[in-house]
Amino acid sequence: MAAILNVRAIVNSYGFGPEFRDAMLKLFDENVSRVHSTTRISNRALSIKTQEYRAAKLCKAFKELRDGGFALQTPWSLKHKHVQHLVDKWIAAGQSGGTIENKLTYLRALAQWMGKTNLIGSLGEYADRDALGLKRSYVATEDKSWAAHGVDAVAKIDEIAQTCPYTAVQLKLQAAFGLRIEESFMLRPAEAARNPRLLAVTRGTKGGRPREVPIETKIGILVEAARLSNGQTGSTVPADRTLRQWRDWYYYVLEKHGVTRRGIGITSHGLRHEYLQTLYEETAGVPAPIKRADARPDPQLHEEAMRRVVEAAGHSRLTKSGAYLSTFAMQDRLKKALPTDDEVRVALKGAEGNKSHAAKALGISRQALYRILGASADRR
Repeated sequence: MAAILNVRAIVNSYGFGPEFRDAMLKLFDENVSRVHSTTRISNRALSIKTQEYRAAKLCKAFKELRDGGFALQTPWSLKHKHVQHLVDKWIAAGQSGGTIENKLTYLRALAQWMGKTNLIGSLGEYADRDALGLKRSYVATEDKSWAAHGVDAVAKIDEIAQTCPYTAVQLKLQAAFGLRIEESFMLRPAEAARNPRLLAVTRGTKGGRPREVPIETKIGILVEAARLSNGQTGSTVPADRTLRQWRDWYYYVLEKHGVTRRGIGITSHGLRHEYLQTLYEETAGVPAPIKRADARPDPQLHEEAMRRVVEAAGHSRLTKSGAYLSTFAMQDRLKKALPTDDEVRVALKGAEGNKSHAAKALGISRQALYRILGASADRR
């Protein structure tokens, strides 16, 4: 099968020898657009972005092997010892369990292309995940919503609109319908809202999994987005930008307005979290666990709320809701581990009032520190 992505420039940039380079190009030409995920339901080829990312990560892994003294003449020479070396290197570099598991997934796909289906093991076969803190958790421990960080989403998006109305309307789509960033880029408002009650989210979805989201009273946002849509694709990405160019511009605008973790402590993905947390509360009648409220929902309402959140988010398993909502069990554990009011005040004094520095010294998030201070003020 002919490759959708021209990978020659990617492979050539890593300086491989002719034999290795040609073998990689042949593997990519025949396989780079193939779907590896077992949960993906779309029959479409992978996006150009995903293909490019996959090719670059695989090339980088082989470059790391070469830099580590393994002069493989061809990717077919890859063995268990090489993978072990890579995992050891990644752990030493402080990479997270999730990052390493993703890299092993790319290598696993490559091994399948070569017919070596059992070559790449799980992360647990190369390292003690628990001992090294590499266990991957899908349960949120920090509220990533804008509201949790004291940011007025409406006011901030209006501010961003002064710089770029296209970026602003994409943020509004994420906030109103819980869209992922890529979904907000690729949504065609006029096409997706043909049913006045349900928004059809079909483009840019994870795993090619389509879904429908209630429109309710938010039709005005879709009308605004439709007015900004370009005449060629129907999306809100301007006609003079490729998707990749737009992505770069989008993150530039956000950084300009402080919407980064290093800036005001939020990312645009937090709007999706906020939407799903609100959906949970509307269904269960109590705040999501991540809000650390004392109220507990009726068990049936809790399960129904999680189901609605998972469906609205475009996932397939109820456990995925924990990434946005956390769990009551997790929040109970975190409460026990929080510092006392006195410890917080001592840390603040030592940091000369700088809350970010105090939180870091205590080993907690800035948001958690705000929560402790707020609870203390409420008790007075």
